[in-house]
Amino acid sequence: MNRVRMNRIKLLLLIGLFALPVAASYIAYYVWQPTARKNYGELIKQVEVRASGVALDGRPFDVASLKGKWVMVYVGGGECAKPCQDLLYFMRQTRTAQGKEMDRVERLWLLTDEVAPTDELQSYHAGMHYLKPNASPVAQFVGSETGAYLYMIDPLGHLMMRWPQSPDPGRMIKDIRLLLKASQIG
Repeated sequence: MNRVRMNRIKLLLLIGLFALPVAASYIAYYVWQPTARKNYGELIKQVEVRASGVALDGRPFDVASLKGKWVMVYVGGGECAKPCQDLLYFMRQTRTAQGKEMDRVERLWLLTDEVAPTDELQSYHAGMHYLKPNASPVAQFVGSETGAYLYMIDPLGHLMMRWPQSPDPGRMIKDIRLLLKASQIG
């Protein structure tokens, strides 16, 4: 009888060993909900960005021409006050901070009015793309009507992330590094 009892105990332990991962996964998915997240920026519903118009020099320009690259976007008017200048500075610095990976990231300013940025501002942010769209793209960019955010478009042309109105550049740099590291495209 001892032998039968030992075999039953072994069988129950074996069943428990195989049931443990299932129980742990159930607990992890339904009971334990982690509140921390790795990304600083807010992930938003992916929307394909469609905006075309003219660049500052008058040549036709389409956001689709930047597909294959990660694109940081600022949406705002050409008169750039202090908050706007700060955001453009953060865009430039976070891109530069990517080091050898910075060529995978482009910068775009979607102008929401007919005012062109000053020559001084344009020279300070050399390499930035400017677009005066034919139709207002504001509806595509969640929250852009209420304030200035920085956005990220993925290499497939989908809007996927935005950073707060007063972002922490160090945390933005980490977000972009994570995106570039995890991305197999762009």
